[in-house]
Amino acid sequence: MHQDEPLVEARIARLVRDRVDPNVHRRASPVTIEAWQVPDEPVPFAEAVTQQYEPFSVGSPWGGRPWGTTWFKVTGTVPADFGTTEGTTAELHVDLGFTKRQAGFQAEGLAWRPDGSTIKAIEPLNDSVPLQVGPGESFTLYIEAGANPDIGGDSFQGATPLGSKHTAGDVPIYRLRALEVVERDDTVWELQQDLWVLRGLMAELPTDGTRGADVLRVLERAADALDPDDVAGTAADARAVLADALAVPASGSAHRAIAVGHAHIDSAWLWPVRETKRKCARTFSNVLDLMDRDPDFTFACSSAQQYAWIRDEYPEVFARIKQRVAEGRWIPVGGMWVESDTNLPGGEALARQFVAGKRFFLEEFGIYTPEAWLPDSFGYTGALPQIVRAAGSKWFVTQKPSWNETNVIPHTSFLWEGIDGSRVLTHLPPADTYNSDVSPADLHRGERNNKERGVANTSMLLYGFGDGGGGPTREMVAAARRQHDLDGSPRVELGTPAQVFGELERQLPTPGVWSGEMYLEFHRGTYTSQIRTKQGNRRSEHLLREAELWASTAAVRLGQEYPYDALESAWHTVLLQQFHDILPGSSIAWVYENAEAEYARVARVLEELIGTATTALASGGPDSDTADRPGGTPAAATQVRFNASPVAADGVRALGAEPVDAARPVPPVRVGDRFVFDTGVVTATVDADGHVVSLVDRASGRDAVAPGEAAAEYTVFRDTPNQWEAWDIDRAYQRHGSVLQATSVTVEGDALVVVRPFGRSTVTTRYTATHGQPELGVETEADWHEQQKLLKLSFPLDLKADQASSEIQFGHIDRPTHQNTSWDFARFETSAHRWVHVAEPGFGVAVANDSTYGHDVTRRTRADGGTTTQVRESLVRGPKFPDPEADQGHHVFRTVLRVGASVLDAADSGYRLNLPVRAVPGDSVVEPLVTVSSPQVFVEAVKLAEDRSGDVVVRLYEALGGRATGVGVDFGFDVAGVTRVDLLERPLDDGAGAAVRWDDGAPVVLTMRPFELVTLRVRRA
Repeated sequence: MHQDEPLVEARIARLVRDRVDPNVHRRASPVTIEAWQVPDEPVPFAEAVTQQYEPFSVGSPWGGRPWGTTWFKVTGTVPADFGTTEGTTAELHVDLGFTKRQAGFQAEGLAWRPDGSTIKAIEPLNDSVPLQVGPGESFTLYIEAGANPDIGGDSFQGATPLGSKHTAGDVPIYRLRALEVVERDDTVWELQQDLWVLRGLMAELPTDGTRGADVLRVLERAADALDPDDVAGTAADARAVLADALAVPASGSAHRAIAVGHAHIDSAWLWPVRETKRKCARTFSNVLDLMDRDPDFTFACSSAQQYAWIRDEYPEVFARIKQRVAEGRWIPVGGMWVESDTNLPGGEALARQFVAGKRFFLEEFGIYTPEAWLPDSFGYTGALPQIVRAAGSKWFVTQKPSWNETNVIPHTSFLWEGIDGSRVLTHLPPADTYNSDVSPADLHRGERNNKERGVANTSMLLYGFGDGGGGPTREMVAAARRQHDLDGSPRVELGTPAQVFGELERQLPTPGVWSGEMYLEFHRGTYTSQIRTKQGNRRSEHLLREAELWASTAAVRLGQEYPYDALESAWHTVLLQQFHDILPGSSIAWVYENAEAEYARVARVLEELIGTATTALASGGPDSDTADRPGGTPAAATQVRFNASPVAADGVRALGAEPVDAARPVPPVRVGDRFVFDTGVVTATVDADGHVVSLVDRASGRDAVAPGEAAAEYTVFRDTPNQWEAWDIDRAYQRHGSVLQATSVTVEGDALVVVRPFGRSTVTTRYTATHGQPELGVETEADWHEQQKLLKLSFPLDLKADQASSEIQFGHIDRPTHQNTSWDFARFETSAHRWVHVAEPGFGVAVANDSTYGHDVTRRTRADGGTTTQVRESLVRGPKFPDPEADQGHHVFRTVLRVGASVLDAADSGYRLNLPVRAVPGDSVVEPLVTVSSPQVFVEAVKLAEDRSGDVVVRLYEALGGRATGVGVDFGFDVAGVTRVDLLERPLDDGAGAAVRWDDGAPVVLTMRPFELVTLRVRRA
């Protein structure tokens, strides 16, 4: 037989394009359109319907400007003969001027009934609105249309002026292309779905195989049966030909895909947060409409923040969601406030994502979410499994590791083990997408990529338009139905995440284990981009710690009212900004204008709360008597110094306050052409070029700086990644660096100031030191006006460190400094929180920071045979997409170079740098609410209980990475009982509570495993 497959495929493709698709709509009838252009930001329905509407016609521009909103009032009558023929349906067809891009990245609309209830969204690939009137009946509805610009295009490169409302211009970018009543031919539509599935299946099967050849020939016969001049009259005949092919069941060994309706809605990205609220309303209305029409359709949705927006701004939609949740068809998942980044948020913040999210789901729906849900985040911290378990969950879903550039995680379904040994059953949907359209291509990819096939034959398929929202469509559900049991295809079932994990638990009694972080070999620039937002996050996290600690202390000591509402609101704001396209720096300018304003507002609120509490505490109270304090209180003291860190600082005990003198600065002393800082513990020398050429530990005589090398050296690298500009740093940056040269080195008061110009920018360094401290302060002030450049600060150290310890949430992670494996090679830029520590036995050096996350740590052999381990901080970038002005302007970074053998020394500097002691007028001693006997156990949070009972909640963790035994935790107030609880402050029921030993008046005694996180709930007497 002649090989005619390409000709047959071309014939079928043209038939679908030119005959089937155009005939889904039999005919159309016009409607009357009126419009009102919203003058500024979107308005609620109740306000929009009261406006004066003007006549509007198809073909006219709308939106006013990019990001504008137009409300259309649509009135019409369904023609008397529309929808009367069996197999036809009358509906409204709307084309807002859509391009070929997917839903969620351009214009969108939401259809409303006159009573203020929503119908569904209008989007590029979901452009119909059901009409709830019959033939000959009239209707009125409203369409809220958002003129959102297509920021990304197809390249996700190149700056855009449309990323801020202030730069978007006033030229309309959309014209209304269609708004009409149409008569849909249901049979032609069903034929369209049949053909889509079978053509997709044929593309996945070899046409020289039996099944592939059969599908090709049945499609050919269907084409013969369809009269191109009478598609409506012969569509049923063509469907009858296809029915046999669609009825052949799948093989017994076929992969099983449990399809879960989903809509990954980025809480901000190429649109601002205000638009995300409308995206949620549109998507959720789509889902509810589908549920009304299909009793088997299920939908999983995460992000408590998005539900809260709907509750507060679309109460009618929220009421319908609650009904579907109660039925078990709408499944809240994940339990986080937003789908946050996990590399950058601090430990307590990541814990609060679950506290806030799971509380919302429990309070609003009575739902306990058993899984963590982060399909699209840029790497996953090794601390996450413990946090997930501590929140009461046991499963984890993500897809992002499939983006890795170099290595592939060797499992699809496995136990993920965190740094403390906690494990969660994890599933990576093997179709490698969280936006599937249920195509045969996605299903077959999922079957091929399932690394546990032959053992676990089940996987999750997340389907629905995502990122910009939209969710599942009727076409996707139709595809799932057709592939439920189809020869040559994996079996498809509409289901829930719990069904998937239930099957995996049954099929994998001993899953494989992945230990430690799931590092994403991609998007490494997100540790550095949009540094102002990262600084706002870091500062907010520490202000929240202070506000909770001092407000709790004032409540317990003085009976002050605890500011529950203000703290919860601040937390919710900070948690929202940790969304995985906000905090990583990958959103448009508008998002960062909002974020920086929100951080400033949060700082004002928290500083006021801190000021109220500390002022009251410093001025006296029942615990302010200092008569029994050894040495008493200096008579001349007029300020109380508050230390919110878990380590002593400037002579003030951890978590307490004392009227002590301020730390004494050490000024630089000029010695020849060099400058020396001598703290009594270390001696630092800065040369005439402004570089640190030695940092000598006085006790050992050892110099931390590698001989012949310069520390605190700034290098500007070319930063032009191949793609995803704000997201990525490519390894090639290392080939093109320029070391900044000093133009002046001067002493200014107690600081040594070095000025280094570069291009249109200036980098100013201020070196400082403090008496009695084993460290040198390096403050970098960057007046930055470079684009596509990366500024790094380098510290070459005289150490042979095989690994670098980097702080992460509730502990640290050790990463190799060598490149033995492809995994090591790919890890050329890494994230760390407040510090990085490198060491040999008995001697180590820490590089601590107040706002830097991106680092690289390498080692090299010197000419003298010694080894240099180099720690570099990534300070600032200048990507041009999606925000062309990213990182431009003034920045200040604080770094500490510290000699210390242990990671506890690094943590000491990290805490003190990020939680500086506060001076408050007064003369009272404030005893800590909590003291811990072990130096390796840190108190991370002191707060009052979420249920507003007045109980004190203390969160602490083992920080060294070793077992801690006999850890005494004492409380500076009368205690009626101590209970070990989970993150939601509920008593543990797994036996772990037995680890708490407490007798009236005695400290709690704990035994803690490496990096273990413990939460104690303390009832006051």
